[in-house]
Amino acid sequence: MTTFFAPTNPHRAVRWWLISVAALIALMVLVGGATRLTESGLSIVEWKPVTGSVPPLSEAQWTEAFEAYKKIPQYRELNAGMSLSEFKEIFWWEWSHRFLGRFIGVAYLLPFLFFLWRGGLSGELKRRLWLLFALGGLQGAVGWWMVASGLTERVEVSQYRLATHLMLALLIFAGIVWTVRRLKERPQTAAPARLRFTSVLLLIVTFVQIYFGALVAGLRAGRAYNTWPQIDGAFIPAGDRLWFETPWWRNMFDNVLTVQFEHRMTAYALFVLAALHALDAVRSRTAAGGALGLFAAVSLQAVLGILTLLNQVPIDLALSHQAVAIVVLTLAVMQVERLASRQSAQAQPRAVPVGQAG
Repeated sequence: MTTFFAPTNPHRAVRWWLISVAALIALMVLVGGATRLTESGLSIVEWKPVTGSVPPLSEAQWTEAFEAYKKIPQYRELNAGMSLSEFKEIFWWEWSHRFLGRFIGVAYLLPFLFFLWRGGLSGELKRRLWLLFALGGLQGAVGWWMVASGLTERVEVSQYRLATHLMLALLIFAGIVWTVRRLKERPQTAAPARLRFTSVLLLIVTFVQIYFGALVAGLRAGRAYNTWPQIDGAFIPAGDRLWFETPWWRNMFDNVLTVQFEHRMTAYALFVLAALHALDAVRSRTAAGGALGLFAAVSLQAVLGILTLLNQVPIDLALSHQAVAIVVLTLAVMQVERLASRQSAQAQPRAVPVGQAG
């Protein structure tokens, strides 16, 4: 039997597979954002993980889907009198979002099974990839849990569940970005502890900011208080307007003014933190390129956020704002990984029999 030596980087194919999956997740997040902005998320009122991948193919099937939609509060209170052609427009947004979810599941699972059969994945990598797959399965269930919240008593989905759905998608995305970075051998970066700490803090604040952004979307809070830098007539609104609901903590999730205010304040904090991190990185000559790139992305995101608000959330600006948020998250994950400790073991050639799984 002939034997050959695998290349020094046996994970190249795995990296490209994961990069492709991450790109699909980013696309799905944007389609999900468009689905929310067009009020399309409740147009499909059933969860059929397998048969639901086929859209209505006949006029009778379209009529059946439309009649099912007419039974929920959103149609009766917001879209009464909608025509079948108008229903098809919102249906296709939601169907595309769900189809992308199914496609991502297949695009992840089949190559993963092939790599498992072929061999060469370390125990740690296999555990991480199985965890990401499990989170992907959970994401499908969370998606239906979110949709179900708007089918009986509400005219839209719960902002809590919407935020959970988005955060889980981006957690999976961040996990893939981290894994891709860890698969490439690079020398250890000797970074000051302070720089590592601020990179981690930047990542945490980025997640918090995206979470508040999801609440803003869920409450349609971007269509209120469309002035900047003032909000409700002041830079910091009156306390009795921010905290009138009881218990007080519900204001952070249910009060439109409070949710938009905390989204703004977190944006300011993220901008200042990114600037300080970049300045520190340049002074210490450590990972300066990554820090400056992250600061540039955060700055662009702030500008897009302000323009989206002032123009009362047009779909093009809103989706651009969401797309740059994904870029910011990607760069934040990469900066943390760049500064984090890594094992110095070098990839070694692996003897693999031709025609056999390694």
